[in-house]
Amino acid sequence: MKYAPSKLGLAVIPALAILGCSDQVTIVPSPSPCGSSMIVQKLQQSAVEKLDLLLAIDNSPSMADKQAILALAIPDLVNRLVNPPCVDVNGVILPNPPAGPMDACPPGSRRQFDPVVDMHIGIVSSSIGGHGADACSNAENNSECSPVPNLTINDRGHLLARTDPCSGSEAPTFQNKGFLAWDPGDKYGGETIIDDGNGKGVVPALRDMVTGVGQIGCRYESQLESIYRFLVDPEPYETITAENFKATPKGIDSLLLEQRKQFLRPDSMLAILMLSDENDCSIKEYGQFYYAAQQQLNGMPVRLPRPRQECAIDPNDPCCRSCGQSQGACPDDPTCKDPNGGPGPALLTAEEDDPKLRCWDQKRRFGIDFLYSTDRYVQAFSSQVIPNRAGELVPNPIFSDLDFNDSNSNIRDSGMVYVAGIVGVPWQDIVRDPNDPKNGFKDANELNEQVDNNGTTTWDMILGDPAKNKKPLDPLMIETYEKRPGLPDASMPLSNLVNGHEWTIAKNDLQYACIFPLLPGMERDCTDPSQIGCDCSSPTNDNPLCAPNPSDNGNPTLQVRAKAYPGIRPLTVLKDLGSQAVVTSVCPVQLDDSSAPATDFGYRMAVSAMMDRLRPALGAQCLPRTLVPDESGKVSCVLVEAINSEGNCQCDPSKARRGIEAGSAQANMVSIAKTDPLAAQAGWDCYCEVVQLEGAAKEVCQHDTASAPMLNGEPVNGWCYVDASTDPPTGNPELVAACPDNEKRKIRYAGHGEARPGATLFITCGDGSICAP
Repeated sequence: MKYAPSKLGLAVIPALAILGCSDQVTIVPSPSPCGSSMIVQKLQQSAVEKLDLLLAIDNSPSMADKQAILALAIPDLVNRLVNPPCVDVNGVILPNPPAGPMDACPPGSRRQFDPVVDMHIGIVSSSIGGHGADACSNAENNSECSPVPNLTINDRGHLLARTDPCSGSEAPTFQNKGFLAWDPGDKYGGETIIDDGNGKGVVPALRDMVTGVGQIGCRYESQLESIYRFLVDPEPYETITAENFKATPKGIDSLLLEQRKQFLRPDSMLAILMLSDENDCSIKEYGQFYYAAQQQLNGMPVRLPRPRQECAIDPNDPCCRSCGQSQGACPDDPTCKDPNGGPGPALLTAEEDDPKLRCWDQKRRFGIDFLYSTDRYVQAFSSQVIPNRAGELVPNPIFSDLDFNDSNSNIRDSGMVYVAGIVGVPWQDIVRDPNDPKNGFKDANELNEQVDNNGTTTWDMILGDPAKNKKPLDPLMIETYEKRPGLPDASMPLSNLVNGHEWTIAKNDLQYACIFPLLPGMERDCTDPSQIGCDCSSPTNDNPLCAPNPSDNGNPTLQVRAKAYPGIRPLTVLKDLGSQAVVTSVCPVQLDDSSAPATDFGYRMAVSAMMDRLRPALGAQCLPRTLVPDESGKVSCVLVEAINSEGNCQCDPSKARRGIEAGSAQANMVSIAKTDPLAAQAGWDCYCEVVQLEGAAKEVCQHDTASAPMLNGEPVNGWCYVDASTDPPTGNPELVAACPDNEKRKIRYAGHGEARPGATLFITCGDGSICAP
């Protein structure tokens, strides 16, 4: 069966959209009292109760130094989520957090957001094999793991819990399922300890798992596709080989599907943290695209055909193609002819086609783009449907219920999916203030703001427009082995604070986006053949990573710095995801001061940027726009709850529910809700209005800060509107203290006004009209 996305008619409307555009369901003509048309939006009904956190860690050579820094940030990451700090009435963080997530804040303060008390944490690597090529097979003998084979060059997109890439040792995981489960209330047998100081708890286990990913994986890093493989691919293959010179996926990886089902809850917030120091090389897994990773053919080294001459001028030219492809209507290109008179196309020389650079600048260099479009991954994190292996549109597993045997049928939307990247980009380009980086990284809105009078944005600086071959304005973000104009070379060693200097490359490597000192004790003597991913082996190099080696007659063979290359493809995905994304640098500001006040140490700034983005979503949804109450204090909004009642639909007035009358605004909302792609998957068969409170009950809801507000000894059930931005405030400002400064307003749910387990709320607001009966 083929699935197709809904096609919904749009109309210009005079209604008020109170949420972000990503939350919008549809706009349709409406015969209701709300006016001639209506916007219906999904509403996050309460604080997020579940978080599924996936760490996607590059395990190619040169990554051990970055993994070590991430391991140092694990306590910050975990504690910020599960034991958030207390803040005073002004939102200022207090110095000493409570001992644990169940402990109360001091009087007069509150948690920055509710602690996460149900979290899955998993890890995948960037190594998913050779995509049908002979590179990166399932096992490699005579490797760094000798005498045992290296099994980490194809991790197949599976969850990883190893603590060492060679020994096979693993950290204890939740019910041996390959991921950690944080469960302080001991509701389902997960981990209840953060870190006991003796090696037990979620922090030490995760720290060991991060460094255990290792750096002996596939050199063709598939950072994006490995995430896609684990979370999204509806038909992950069991094997892939080249048959008749075509990559041929076969079978279904049932183990991966089972891991996905166990790890990914349908109603959780999904956060993905990607760590990589190189660009992505996610090779298409069909046709002959596997040739990008092919090393040999019939025992001889593979060299790819030359590109047509148009590619050097404009890679987007329709005639920019490989000399090995059909030339179509393009004019004859004499450079495509074999110079030896053979029947085949002209091939690139060994110097022009170093296998290490097969993933770089492909269209210009080869006439073919061997990689999946970055839009594949944008759609994966935002679209309800994605193509399967046959190209048919099917439900996206991220926005699906993967386990029909449990009672959890509520399904997230794209507003509950976030992707953070710790990637190759100078931190100086993406912080709010390069002179005071502790002010943090720019958020999605700030990255789009103009940085000069020419309309230049930060994205123009670090990314340019890859689709139009427009290079980044920061030369440090240009991928090339040539020395980039305007940047100092080795005649002025280490004169550039960002990347040291440009160095001399024999067309088998690329210039760096940024560099940084290695952690103490991680310096390595590159004359030692056992060192992995050493960049200073040549005694005549002028590489900025290298220093004089006392053990090698002062030759520059001692590596004292780490590197990062421009992460163009991951950055493209992050840009296109907009507010779902967090952009940070794999090059830390400093590694000298690790004391608690040093917020710029290691990847603490990356953790803070991620928390800044997640924090509003971890609390109840705040509203970007003010609603105007009528004389009675009610706002012109209607809330409808959709739920799978399994045939027992009840809209109980004692539980703040009201039935839907035909021809009403609520009935029109139900019609719209039924067109939502989640409706069929969730099995919604019951729709009730959630009652807006009135009179004294509304006043209690708007002012009582207790978790269960009471009126005359009885619980208040329903919802109300609280807004601290009005003068005077509409309700108690303490109720919206956790909201961002520009969103100090929200819908508050009291008692049974909360959505029932497994339910989804929809909201519509009229422009000055009372929509409720």
